[in-house]
Amino acid sequence: MPPDLSQFERSRLVATSLRALLTALVLLTAYFVIPAANRPHESVVLRLGVALALFVAVLLHEIRRISSHDQPMLRAAVALATVLPLFLVLFSWIYLTLSKSDPTAFTPPTPNGLSHAGALYFTVTVFSTVGFGDIVPKTDPARLVVTVQMLADLAIIAVVIRLIFGAVTRAEARKGDPDSVRTADASPSAGPRAGSPTGAGPAPPSDPEAGASVS
Repeated sequence: MPPDLSQFERSRLVATSLRALLTALVLLTAYFVIPAANRPHESVVLRLGVALALFVAVLLHEIRRISSHDQPMLRAAVALATVLPLFLVLFSWIYLTLSKSDPTAFTPPTPNGLSHAGALYFTVTVFSTVGFGDIVPKTDPARLVVTVQMLADLAIIAVVIRLIFGAVTRAEARKGDPDSVRTADASPSAGPRAGSPTGAGPAPPSDPEAGASVS
């Protein structure tokens, strides 16, 4: 039985890893394949609101799936592979459309704005707080989006850490506490002791004066 169980766990781990990798690849493929539309700067706030609402909805869905899953740690891996790429892709898409509508929004300015790879590269540098300085926001709408991303970076890092530790806590709670089980098994039983008649009460104490009169 243990070898079968170990093989089952390994198969689930491989399946979870493949699913997480496939999810990230689907998001990145959709980002690079879908063409970017030229949109005015007035819709920057709307695009930010839609992107953040979509991200929060997906995050809440993944947290509910982790809480109800029989293997929360494995499900947390899939959630991370979904939430993090989605966050990066959403902001990359905003930067991409922003630079298409105004090629001078970022320096160095280019006639067609940022490319898909350039927007994703800039998003990752902001997320990782590296900041090489080769791409810099120059207009107020671009700086607004970058500011929102920097604040969201701090929030998502805290949420991801809480997500991981929450999954570990739920996994430990499902396994139970073996120490409490051993303590319950070692405690004395409330039933009658072996060798005593059922329902019989304790023996009455002996009367020392009665023994003396007999002698």
